[in-house]
Amino acid sequence: MKSKVLWALVALNVCLLACLIGQWVGATTASAQAAARVSDYLLIPGSVQGNQTQVVYMIDEGNGWLSARTFDGRQMLDMPPLDLNRLFNPKTPAPNRTR
Repeated sequence: MKSKVLWALVALNVCLLACLIGQWVGATTASAQAAARVSDYLLIPGSVQGNQTQVVYMIDEGNGWLSARTFDGRQMLDMPPLDLNRLFNPKTPAPNRTR
């Protein structure tokens, strides 16, 4: 009986040693996410002056878009997305308006 337990423990230790060595010998590259990364979204709750409904501002950080969504009691109302890259990085400078 003791020899069966001893050989079972030896076999278990051999398997554990093989797993430990396999960690060092195996490939070290990460392959968890093979597809392109999906955009990150930032959601900001808020309100609008002159209106009692609440609004959720949505910023798509990957594409650089700003949009908003509100619920008027019957349906969801969406704002068309604004391109933040175009707004914050204009290619043409603003005209000089000195008086």
